[in-house]
Amino acid sequence: MRYSISLQAEGDREMTLDEIVELADAVAPLEGIASGMGTMGYGAQIVVEAENSDIAVEVALERFNEAVARTSLPPWPVVRAESLAEDDDYAELEDQIP
Repeated sequence: MRYSISLQAEGDREMTLDEIVELADAVAPLEGIASGMGTMGYGAQIVVEAENSDIAVEVALERFNEAVARTSLPPWPVVRAESLAEDDDYAELEDQIP
């Protein structure tokens, strides 16, 4: 199953546009987007295939950390990880259709 995993790392200084663009380039192969400009951290939303949500988060953390390692960003700790199954997302949309 496909999962969209949102990850957020926090640190001790404000992120610049250039740094977030660098992260965006690093997570793009993971169907990812990056965020964090002007905040005290950085994050990404990436897509992974896994058997369940727990495994998806583990895989996403590993891939996120690998992506961060390819940038000049500091390796700050991930403080938040959220998972959304693609099937759950579609089910919510179907519930909203009259």
